[in-house]
Amino acid sequence: MRLSFRRSLLAAAIAMSLANVTVSAAAQSAASPVSSSVAGVSSSRAPSEGYFFVGGHWEKEGDKDYQAGQMYVQYLMPKHQRHPNPIVLVHGTAQTGVNFLGTPDGREGWAQYYADQGYKVYVVDQVGRGRSGTSTEEYGKYARLSAYDMESIYTGQENYNLFPQAKLHTQWPGGAGVIGNPSFDQYFASQVPFIADGRKTEELVDPALIALLEKVGPSILVVHSQAGVFGYKVADERPDLVAALVEIEPNGPGFYDPDFVGGENWYKYGAKIARPYGITRVPLKFDPPVKDASDLNPTEEAQARGPGQVRCYLQGEPARQLPNLAKTPISIFTSESSFRATVDDCESAFLTQAGVPNDNIHLADLGIHGNGHMMFLEKNNLQVAAAIQRWIETHEKK
Repeated sequence: MRLSFRRSLLAAAIAMSLANVTVSAAAQSAASPVSSSVAGVSSSRAPSEGYFFVGGHWEKEGDKDYQAGQMYVQYLMPKHQRHPNPIVLVHGTAQTGVNFLGTPDGREGWAQYYADQGYKVYVVDQVGRGRSGTSTEEYGKYARLSAYDMESIYTGQENYNLFPQAKLHTQWPGGAGVIGNPSFDQYFASQVPFIADGRKTEELVDPALIALLEKVGPSILVVHSQAGVFGYKVADERPDLVAALVEIEPNGPGFYDPDFVGGENWYKYGAKIARPYGITRVPLKFDPPVKDASDLNPTEEAQARGPGQVRCYLQGEPARQLPNLAKTPISIFTSESSFRATVDDCESAFLTQAGVPNDNIHLADLGIHGNGHMMFLEKNNLQVAAAIQRWIETHEKK
């Protein structure tokens, strides 16, 4: 993959910084009066741990009262705070915040790592998911991912080869992440049903995240996969509350989702637009404003941007701009052997076309190889966390 001069310089700078960061691969691992133990985390290392809820409202059904729209937030406070902006970790599809607390083979997770680095850390469960509470009556139909869905794309792609980078995957603990690998079995046990309606999910989670940031102050949003759409909307709506936006293989590329089928013609786009506003399902503050999402005129590029890449869908020219989103430092981090390695350059291109500066960072360019989509659970998860930290320290709003 050919690197731009700017991306080459950025990769070199982060790689040099990482050379000074020592990470032990064997390391293990607030404002609420309600406390709770944190599974897999040593209380001697995080002197203040607990949880609270944000957002939500009361609803009446007949003669009974219920809450809806609330979001669970778990926090870890550092022993010595060294950074002014907290880190907020937001999980993706079928996940909960548990996946940031530790790895399926028992090692330290990103939440404890960042707390040890001196950050206040907040870990959420999406509205309608996990500890935030589920309700088909309130949120509608739920969906689930199967073991095949996980194995073929997320954890054991080297056994399926549905996209060109799949064979490079080496970092899942215990070998390929498939049924029978104890780390995969533990991981799959952590998966939960999720609200099937993607737009409804955004309409629920976006305001809850804003409520969290209003409570804890300007923060660094670290969003993974499905949560990428939340990060864009929150930063677009409230750039004053987002000190930096780290998009970990965000839900993309622009407009359409590709299906991976393997072979010579290894992908095909779905017939239905997945994200009508390019990088979200809900409206963003485009300039000039859009009356309807179709005003963006999704247009497929004639050529892929490089080998092993899909052809991007961008706005039809002249492209509308996203001036609010441009106020926040944004990075996109992509693993070497993830299915997102085929599409994240398109995500970056969509932002650039809309006037939003962004750093499109491939872990392989930093000397970090073999990771898949679930990099925060893999053998070198703390090496990846350190790379993200180096970007944050040099780009966040102070």
